[in-house]
Amino acid sequence: MAGTLTGANLISRIQDILQDTTSIRWPEAELLRYINDAQREVCNLRPESTAKTENIALVVGTKQSLPAGGLRLIKVTRNMSDASGGATGKRAVRLVDADILNTQEPNWHDATASANTDAAHSTTVKHYIFDEDDPRSFYVYPGASSTSTFLEIVYSTSPTDLANTSATIFVDDIFGNAIIDYVLFRCYLKDAEYAGNQQRAGTHYQLFAGSLGAGGQAQFNLSPNQDQVGTASAPPQPLPSATG
Repeated sequence: MAGTLTGANLISRIQDILQDTTSIRWPEAELLRYINDAQREVCNLRPESTAKTENIALVVGTKQSLPAGGLRLIKVTRNMSDASGGATGKRAVRLVDADILNTQEPNWHDATASANTDAAHSTTVKHYIFDEDDPRSFYVYPGASSTSTFLEIVYSTSPTDLANTSATIFVDDIFGNAIIDYVLFRCYLKDAEYAGNQQRAGTHYQLFAGSLGAGGQAQFNLSPNQDQVGTASAPPQPLPSATG
């Protein structure tokens, strides 16, 4: 969910720490740019901070792409009746290992293969494949036979920059302190030629990174799926059968 903290809210706190409440050394426009940079860094280190759930229409075939502004697929949830917000949920979609699918059904990318033209399953996606090296794309099995195939997906989006100090931050307010530390890191880095400022810059970046890391650990500890969270590096489970 989007935050309620404004650029002005953050800047006032930052200026207090910098002891520059009159914006002599660090103009507000500069601090606003650093806030926008901080949001992007938060998203880079915590992709779920900009997570969005959306129903999408697939293109014909197996390879699919995220909507405009999408940075990284988080998961594919289920088939949907259409792409509207009031769509009806259908069959769940399961993550599978590409090597296993390639072995069991080597022609699965071929639109003429029987797995893709079976009348009973051609418009119902059963599995998806995700490659870490191509985070804006994913593959579906069977491949979509028409643009009337719809999925619900969760993906990380690019944060919207604050256009002015009255605009609210894109990420949740819980990341406000991390944003402040990142901005202070950039501010002190600008004055690194002064004694102690380079060390201050490093300290604030460590606080920024530590806040995001601790927050991620807290999310893990409190997750209802605690036994399953954090296993992204483990390979997906194999298919029960080539068409199951």
